[in-house]
Amino acid sequence: MPLNPAYPALGGTGHDPAGPCFCYVWMEKEFMRRITVLLVILATVASIALSSHGAQSKDDPWREVDRGLYIGEFTPREKSKVNDSKITIVKADPRVYSFKLFCASEHGKIKMTAKEWCQKHNLLSAINAGMYQEDGIRNVGYMKNFGHINNPKLNAAYKAVLAFNPVEAVLPEIQIIDLKCQDFERLRSKYQTLVQNIRMISCRQENVWGKQDKIWSMAVFGIDKGGNALLIFTESPYSGYEFAYALLSLPISIYSAMYLEGGQQANLYFSANDVEFDRIGRPISLDGSDRIPAARPIPNVIGIAKRPKRSGY
Repeated sequence: MPLNPAYPALGGTGHDPAGPCFCYVWMEKEFMRRITVLLVILATVASIALSSHGAQSKDDPWREVDRGLYIGEFTPREKSKVNDSKITIVKADPRVYSFKLFCASEHGKIKMTAKEWCQKHNLLSAINAGMYQEDGIRNVGYMKNFGHINNPKLNAAYKAVLAFNPVEAVLPEIQIIDLKCQDFERLRSKYQTLVQNIRMISCRQENVWGKQDKIWSMAVFGIDKGGNALLIFTESPYSGYEFAYALLSLPISIYSAMYLEGGQQANLYFSANDVEFDRIGRPISLDGSDRIPAARPIPNVIGIAKRPKRSGY
């Protein structure tokens, strides 16, 4: 556009009685053009943000399903002898999600699959809370949930206790207490929920499972170095020793882990924002011809539920 000599603001110096109308029209058009460009930019940014929510970038192994809730599927360097060797992990930020223990001993002695526990108690995900005794109800290690005691006896052979529902705000929302490097007697009164099981990865990120030949599907609970909870599952069979090393090799910043359950009793269910899966332990067939069985009812599960929104999160 040529400069109008009538207006200094536009680079001119003189006076033109017809000029003001032209100037106002030009300024209005320029203003609307800039507003339009700004709106297009904002719409583009919003579109990118919406399309990336729940998506998985090429370099990020985690898929964000909801705020603070992720799923990942990993293939470790150490391959299983059969099946696809994939490891499924649900990662939950304890500032956004709470953890709940449900026991058949506290709920009419009715056992359910992980999916049924989720559906009945409005959970986003659930996994075995541990192995159980011959009565099909009691955990093999110490287990309590607030005032309910599932098993009052501390098992001297098991060196890990999952602790959540703290009584003091300064404590971690969830942690695996390593009985070899932490004072459990001091900490046990600090948490309302305690679940004892076999230690797999120590507080020093060491594989503490002995070597063995037996392999099986596995459910494991882990904590990463950021304090996030990891619900870990492999349908492909590993020995405990191999699986602990597999977890240490993955890009998940694992801090500690404990064994929960194995074989066909192992079960991990997840359902949130149109993402659903049900991982079930398989029978062992070295020729790979085994079929995925139906999930079995289990007496005790650890579940995830979203917290009411808190300030700052």
